[in-house]
Amino acid sequence: MVGPALAIERDPATAAADPAWNAERLADPHAEPDKAARVERMFAAIAPSYDLNNRVHSLGRDQAWRRKAVRLAGVKPTDRVLDVACGTGDLALAFEKAGAAAVIGIDFTVPMLRVAHQKNRGSDNGHAPTYHAGDAMRLPIADRSVDVVSIAFGIRNVTDPAAALAEFYRVLRPGGRLIVLEFTVPSNPLVRWGNDFYCGWLMPRTASLIARDRSGAYRYLPRSVQTFAGKDELKRMVRDAGFDDVTDHPLTFGIAAIYRAVKRS
Repeated sequence: MVGPALAIERDPATAAADPAWNAERLADPHAEPDKAARVERMFAAIAPSYDLNNRVHSLGRDQAWRRKAVRLAGVKPTDRVLDVACGTGDLALAFEKAGAAAVIGIDFTVPMLRVAHQKNRGSDNGHAPTYHAGDAMRLPIADRSVDVVSIAFGIRNVTDPAAALAEFYRVLRPGGRLIVLEFTVPSNPLVRWGNDFYCGWLMPRTASLIARDRSGAYRYLPRSVQTFAGKDELKRMVRDAGFDDVTDHPLTFGIAAIYRAVKRS
């Protein structure tokens, strides 16, 4: 079904002197032909401080969002869960804590997987997540073999989101659930103004200081939200992949949302 657990022997290429993201490339980061390589390089650079920055700059809400995503998935004791773009493993661990029979985390950034593995201390039900290097658009997972597929703050980082959604549909069993957690642009003008100031000006500076980052990661992250598909377009993409019952659940004044969908029985 997948390769050896934590198959992360390879390392991403050593970062070049120039940043992964500069002003020119941030005009529309999703249009960059080498977006995947730049995203991988960026996440490799910020992996050691990624969790700290998430907690500080979301005021701890990121963990609450993940818990809600798990609740919306309706995890059963027999469920096999695939968490794509699992990063440092927070969502995978939340699914495991909820009592899933097995949780598999896949990410293409090796240093993030190493952090996830270090956090893996087992659990009450004795089924710790396993982690593997892999691409969301070419999942090393058998057809119709998992009950839940999740991706948190990762769908906008994929080179071809439609291809990834098709893969999610392929690996889900009939009746399986898709959970997508992603940032959104708030509809309320006042909230949007505050969010733009915080994410577009303040956060890139403070997060880069915490991470000692020169890759441009924390300039890319808010820009990648601004230039990504809106709620309606993303829901249409999910439907086009074959999913039914597509719903969205706004979070914290609309700065993020959870999308839930079901594979046709």
